Amino acid sequence: MNDNLTLFTVSPDISVRDALKKIDENKKGFLIVIDNEDTVLGTLTDGDVRRAFLKGASVDDSVEGLYTRNSKCLKQADGIPKATEMFKNESIKFLPIVDDEDRLLNVITKNQMHALLLQDIHADLGYDFMSLDEGIVDYEIFQRPWGFYKTTVMNDYFQSKIISVNPMSQLSLQSHNHREEHWIVAHGVGTVQIDQSIIDVHCGSSVFIPKGAKHRLTNTGDKESLIVTEVQIGDYFGEDDIIRYEDNYGRI
Repeated sequence: MNDNLTLFTVSPDISVRDALKKIDENKKGFLIVIDNEDTVLGTLTDGDVRRAFLKGASVDDSVEGLYTRNSKCLKQADGIPKATEMFKNESIKFLPIVDDEDRLLNVITKNQMHALLLQDIHADLGYDFMSLDEGIVDYEIFQRPWGFYKTTVMNDYFQSKIISVNPMSQLSLQSHNHREEHWIVAHGVGTVQIDQSIIDVHCGSSVFIPKGAKHRLTNTGDKESLIVTEVQIGDYFGEDDIIRYEDNYGRI
């Protein structure tokens, strides 16, 4: 068994108290119950423990009668496509990976699967999934004076965003040295400035912003947000690759 799995495995005779400490330490919300030969007996989640407490269990009880037996597992030979298919079941948040004798070899979570696919990492079920940055799956919404944006995908060679511009608001006039941008308007009406040109846009409009071009997005509607999907292609996607020339909010 991989040494990295020790934070995720327990024996069935461990106390609920110690199991909760381990769940708190691994920050994944689950444990895999194994025997002395690393054979998977079942799984224990923080939800299992909560339900046990509601039925009168004590922190000094063992997890023997609390964990879920016959839990779903992946065989090592199943491959990533099988894992993707199994994760379509909303109730499955993680999957132990076992050999033909059901001995634990690895574990993968749904978020790790999504991070693997979004970053275009080609891997088998022996990959060190715990090394993945799961933050790529759950980017926050970032508020701006003109509205908000949410990154949906980011890897080494492209980034995609949803941009929502408030009525009668506009982004700064800006350019980028490291990326080009492709916009598709999903809702609303507005204008796009590219260097000296002004283009009227509406739902379904597509716009290409070349690297280095000065550009600005404006919502000309007075009631509805202007919503744009954006794909950036380049070699760097940091917010510090924004050169502002004009801005309504004093950010130059």
